[in-house]
Amino acid sequence: MNPYRSEYKWSNVFAMIHNLKLDPKICDEDFHHRLVVISGATSGIGYAAARKYASHGADLLLINRNEQKSQEICDQLRRDFNANCTYLLADFSKLSDIHSAAKHLAALERDIDVLIHNAGIYLTRRTLTEDGLEAVFQVNYLSTFILNNYLLGRLKTQTRGRILYVNSEAYRFAVAGLSFDELFWEKRRYSGLKSYAAAKLAQLLSMIILNEKLEGTGITINAMHPGNVKTNSGQENGWLYKMLKSVLIDPFARSTEIAAEALYYLGVSPELDNISGKFFNLTTLEEPAPPALDKNAAMKLWKISMELGGLNGT
Repeated sequence: MNPYRSEYKWSNVFAMIHNLKLDPKICDEDFHHRLVVISGATSGIGYAAARKYASHGADLLLINRNEQKSQEICDQLRRDFNANCTYLLADFSKLSDIHSAAKHLAALERDIDVLIHNAGIYLTRRTLTEDGLEAVFQVNYLSTFILNNYLLGRLKTQTRGRILYVNSEAYRFAVAGLSFDELFWEKRRYSGLKSYAAAKLAQLLSMIILNEKLEGTGITINAMHPGNVKTNSGQENGWLYKMLKSVLIDPFARSTEIAAEALYYLGVSPELDNISGKFFNLTTLEEPAPPALDKNAAMKLWKISMELGGLNGT
C-alpha cells in the first residue's frame, strides 16, 4: 500500500513534463578564484561542469576514481582556461575512500564556495560493495551524506557557500517512498530504475535535515534534475542495456553543456542567494513528489545513514 497516494497531485506531474522541455537560465557572472569541488568529473555532467566553472575563473578540486583521467582533465583546464585545478582520488564504492576524501575536504585551509555532488552509477543487477552495502545506494547517496557530515562544522564557519546535488526526476519512481526494512533489495526483486530512484529520493530526504542544520548560516543546499543529457552512465552494465540505451535514450539526449549551464546558474547566480532546500528541473523550481517531503522518513533515514556511514563515533 502506498502511504502517499492521497497526497499526489496531477498538476505537479504535468508541470514536471512541461519543465523537461525548458532551457536553463544563464548566469554570466564570473567566479574568479572561488573554490568549486566536483565529484565524478572525468566525463559527462561533471566534466562539462568543471569546464564551465573553469571558463569563468573558478579554482577546481575534482574527486575522481581514475588518476590518469584526472591528470588529463586538470591539464586541459589549465591549458584551455589557465585554471587552477587539483584532484583527489576516491572510489565511492569503498567507505574508507569516502571517509578519506571527506577528511581531506574538511582540512582544507580555504572556503568551499560550491560543492557539487555528481558522482553516481546506474546498475541493472544488484551489486554489493566490499562494505556489504548495495552499490547504488552507497555510491549515489551514502557518499554524499558522509561528505556533507564531515563538512558540516566547517561550512557553518563560512559566510557563504552552496551545496548542489545532481539529482534526477527518476526519484519519482520510488512512488511509495523508501523501504527502510529492505534498503538493499535482499528480499525484493531488484530493479535498476527503482534502486536508482531510491538513492535519489534518499538524497532529497537528507536535504530536508541538512537544510535545517544549515539554517541561519550563509550555506545553502539544493538539488537539480540535469535533464536527459548524453552521458556514459550505465557502462558497467551488460550489452543489452547499453544497446537499448544507445537506441532508445541517447538519440533524444541533449548535450551535457545544458546541465553544466544549470549547475553554474544554481552555484553562482545571485538570484539563488538564500534559496535553500529546493528541487530544480535544470533551473526551474518544482514542488517535489510527496515521498521527498516526508520529514519523519527524513529523520529515520538520517539515523540509519549515520550508522551505515560509520559516523556515530565521529
